[in-house]
Amino acid sequence: MQKIAERPLSSRTRAWLFGLLLAAVTVFMYQPAWNGGFIWDDDAYVTNNELLTAPDGLRRIWFSLDSPSQYFPLVYSTFRIEHALWGLNPTGYHWVNLLLHVANALLVWRLLARLRVPGAWLAGAIFALHPVQVESVAWITERKNVLMAFFFLLTLLAWIAFVDEWTKRPWRFYALALVLYVLALSAKTTACTLPAALLLILWLQKKPISWQRILQVIPFFFLGLGMGLVTVWWERYHQGTSRTLFAFLSPIERFLIASRAVWFYLSKLIWPSNLTFIYPKWNISPAHPLDYVWLLAGIALCAVIYFARRYVGRSVEVAAAFFVATLSPVLGFIMLYTFRYTFVADHYQYLASIGPIALASAGVATLACTFKRSRPLILSAAGCVTVTLALLTWRQAAMYADIEALWRTTLKGNPECWMAHNNLGIALFQKGDTDDAIAHYRTTLEMQPDFWDAEYNLGIALLSKGQVDEAIAHCSNAVRIAPNDPDAQVALGNALLQKGRIDDAIVYYQKALSIRPEYFLAHHSLGHAFLEKGEIDAAISHCRAALLIQPENADAHTNLAIALDEKGQTAEAIQHYQKALEISPQSISALTNLAWLLATCSNASFRNGTKALELAREADQLSGGTNTFVLHALAAAYAESGQFGKAIEIARAAMQLAQTQGDNSLAGALQQEIALYELALPYRETPK
Repeated sequence: MQKIAERPLSSRTRAWLFGLLLAAVTVFMYQPAWNGGFIWDDDAYVTNNELLTAPDGLRRIWFSLDSPSQYFPLVYSTFRIEHALWGLNPTGYHWVNLLLHVANALLVWRLLARLRVPGAWLAGAIFALHPVQVESVAWITERKNVLMAFFFLLTLLAWIAFVDEWTKRPWRFYALALVLYVLALSAKTTACTLPAALLLILWLQKKPISWQRILQVIPFFFLGLGMGLVTVWWERYHQGTSRTLFAFLSPIERFLIASRAVWFYLSKLIWPSNLTFIYPKWNISPAHPLDYVWLLAGIALCAVIYFARRYVGRSVEVAAAFFVATLSPVLGFIMLYTFRYTFVADHYQYLASIGPIALASAGVATLACTFKRSRPLILSAAGCVTVTLALLTWRQAAMYADIEALWRTTLKGNPECWMAHNNLGIALFQKGDTDDAIAHYRTTLEMQPDFWDAEYNLGIALLSKGQVDEAIAHCSNAVRIAPNDPDAQVALGNALLQKGRIDDAIVYYQKALSIRPEYFLAHHSLGHAFLEKGEIDAAISHCRAALLIQPENADAHTNLAIALDEKGQTAEAIQHYQKALEISPQSISALTNLAWLLATCSNASFRNGTKALELAREADQLSGGTNTFVLHALAAAYAESGQFGKAIEIARAAMQLAQTQGDNSLAGALQQEIALYELALPYRETPK
């Protein structure tokens, strides 16, 4: 019987199988971060970013200076779309980052294969699974990194097609490359280094860099230069890098920082140990001879690469040039806000790492081809290294599963990191550990006395504990240090409002609005302040303005409902209470206020004792039976339902609790209402 020989898999089939395997392994190795939460400045980018919910948010993302960080319009646009799809569920944002990273790894493989770089498959795998990439993937804010890299790599592929003499109608690819480059710059401005990569591709392919080619690169250069200048301006005047803190770095110090940073990044690629979220900030001084070692070593390496090119070709110098050029915007020549606490970060080399990774992978593949007998051993060793990197990625991704664990891990590796102390304080405060949070804020201020964030956070924490005077002092310090920060203005306003200084509070809320006109918290707080002051029309105006910015905010609906009820617009007030409960069914304030209105309204057409009792009971259950205002509404609801014995019982318990708490005004009101209940009469509000 004739046997049918097995046909080997085609190269296309092998490529598809490898691509699917790489994607699956990468996704699996990031499993600890799949359901991670929001961390650090994810609040500015996502959770508290009004641009994601405001009706005119998309216009402002692209055509205003309202973004909370640099000009990243494409990033904020993706976040806005995702916010509409899955709200504030962080899992969706994490998965988009992860899928972009997988796509980038496949693009790295494809790009290097088009350039005929040996070991392109290995480079794609190492890029996907190297632990230095975790920060860019597991940190939602770093969407800008993975998104920029995606369009950066696509731009390079389009450029390769354009310069390929076999390409039909190449100018289509040139136009495509320009469009893709604009998208890359719209994601992150560090894409401005792409013109250098275009020239390096020509150099690697031994194509002449003629004046014609230079003219073709010039549009990319000017696009990158324009966006780069915007970023420099933004960092200097919007992010604060013009402050005295940054002015102390001389040109020599910047060169010393840059030279050391290059070696730092290379070392983390070669030996990725002790990776941390914030690295210790170096002390650099031109007076210390040892600080010049990194610069001299860099010069020596450049000389070695230059003289070795006749033996190893252009690959080494291209890889080195790509690495340094792509890192150049973050090496220290341009001041970044993050330089306040560190000069380096893993996510800075997300794209730059392609150079050394491609070089190392090409070296492995070349060795395997040269020494064919040792090929299995060489490839097995490469496989073991890749598996080790994957396991390190798994461990590193676990840091991002929990915000508190992230900052505690950071402090283990960098105990003098005042920023980590501050951010751990924030995590603890949100968790309810206010005393521990305050301790970390105070530690931050001991290390960094003029850090307004710590003053601001400490003020808020103290205010939550009722230490109003000290809260006012720290919030005042925050306003003094950062007079143009609207958050600090609102925090001080809140402290003053709690002190009873309503007019002073209103002044600071209005200052916040003058800095950021479409600021939800300022409008929301002003609505509350004017409500307490009795200026109902102003309160309604600001509550409506707040809802235009955040239409799904339950507290804003509740505040507007209170103001409308005071104005006598009962029907609309009920609608907003109901909307608040639709958004937040367990809102005690909305449940209580609506129950009170339905039980005591002077207009019989709005009263509904059964519904009022249902709402008040739910509020009482949620509050644990110890909230005097809830008990007050519950008693009124029982009375409206005709259960006067129960109304008297609840009202007396509420009155006793109010007296214990020193709330004599509420205790007096309850005493008068009990007298009505004893006469079998429900309480009625005075008509507005």
